[in-house]
Amino acid sequence: MNKVYDTPEEALEGVLKDDMLIASGGFGLCGIPELLLNAIRTAGNKGLTFASNNAGVDDFGIGILLHTKQVKKMISSYVGENAEFMRQYLSGELELAVHPQGTLAERMRAGGAVIPGVYTKTGVGTIIAEGKDHKDFNGETYIMEEGIFADLSIVKAWKADETGNAIFRKTARNFNPPAAMCGKVCVMEVEEIVPVGTLDPDHIHLPGIYVHRIVKGTHEKRIEQRTVREA
Repeated sequence: MNKVYDTPEEALEGVLKDDMLIASGGFGLCGIPELLLNAIRTAGNKGLTFASNNAGVDDFGIGILLHTKQVKKMISSYVGENAEFMRQYLSGELELAVHPQGTLAERMRAGGAVIPGVYTKTGVGTIIAEGKDHKDFNGETYIMEEGIFADLSIVKAWKADETGNAIFRKTARNFNPPAAMCGKVCVMEVEEIVPVGTLDPDHIHLPGIYVHRIVKGTHEKRIEQRTVREA
């Protein structure tokens, strides 16, 4: 089965719909599926829920979908850097579920492993724990977090072969693999596609079994905040 598509729009054809849950990879602006996010904006689907580390910035990443009012809810661990995100949340236009970063990543990983829920100590005794199942293990209290089972996963890899075996570079590895795993359909954009057998099996971060569609593209790779010392 050929997994490689020519454009992001073609790679998303037939999988987008209104009111769907999308797991999106990346950390800050590092390793985000920027081409696929642009294609979703062009498609115009509404009522979307995104499970993602953050919502990008005002004019990049998921932030572009906030401006077009395509996002109904964010499931995130960091909500800074985006003025439109703040405005919509404070005005009641946007729903928000905040999770510790490790909890969000583990919820995605659990979904990919077909595990309905996991117990964690993180958040016990805070508002995060309100309304959640509590259970004691070895004298310690844990809360149960449900696995994320997304309708669609969109991720970005550094390098992949034609079957979807993928390598992520540095910080981009944080959320992309678990985000890819938890979707019913995973669409992956990559910087480079190589022939099958080129990648060392010991270096592969995500097996191709999780990836359904691949598209190669040129990426902006924007830096969220650049801090330099004086000359």
